[in-house]
Order: sequence, then C-alpha cells, then structure tokens
Amino acid sequence: MSRIVYFTLASTIVLSFSIFASAQHGGKSEPNRIVVGPSGTTVSGRLSNGQEMEYVFSAKAGSQITIRNSSPSAFDFRVFSEEADLETEFESSPTLTLTLPKDGDYQFFVRKKAGGQRRANFRITLRLQ
Repeated sequence: MSRIVYFTLASTIVLSFSIFASAQHGGKSEPNRIVVGPSGTTVSGRLSNGQEMEYVFSAKAGSQITIRNSSPSAFDFRVFSEEADLETEFESSPTLTLTLPKDGDYQFFVRKKAGGQRRANFRITLRLQ
C-alpha cells in the first residue's frame, strides 16, 4: 500500500472517530445528580450572565423541599418535574418551600441573572423534610 493511500485511509478513520466523538458531546450535558435529605446539601459553582447549571434529585410524594439562595440578587432558580406536573418560574427569593407531589426525580436549575458582575459564584442549599 502506498504511503499516500495509507495516510489518506488513516486520516479518514481518525476524522470519522473525531466527528462521532464530538457529536456525542455536542448536545446538552447530563444534569449533576445530588442527594438531598433532612441535613440538606449545598450546590455551588461559578456562572456567567445567562448561564445555568442543572441538577437532579429524588424525592418522595409529600416531601417538602426548602431552597435557600445566598445570592438572590445575582442568581435565581427553579424546580421542574414533567412526571409530577410541577414547574416553578425562576425564583429570586432568598428562601422557597415547596411540597413535592409525587415520588420521582426533580430537576433543579440555577441561573446567573444578567447585569451586575459578568461572572459570579453561587451557593444554594436544598433540604428535604
């Protein structure tokens, strides 16, 4: 096999795998699974204006979740579950308590509001009772 044919074949294989690999990671990333209980859990990170971070947690029907936002002027949050037919608006309050209607997974989104600092750190505590 000539060097040119070998090089072309090898380049085609590498390019094909590269395209396949990038296509696998080009969509939305999976949410971060967190465990929320009576002692609570804190999520934190750094986001730019308009960016959001997504988490998922499990809860039982009738559980109450309390969410405490340490930076309500810079960040808002929402809770969503298609199966439980629950979707809050993005909340800017420092504390929110919800009763969760069904057993299952709930998504939790944190979003950096536009304005103020372009990038900022968030720290939000979730507690299930």
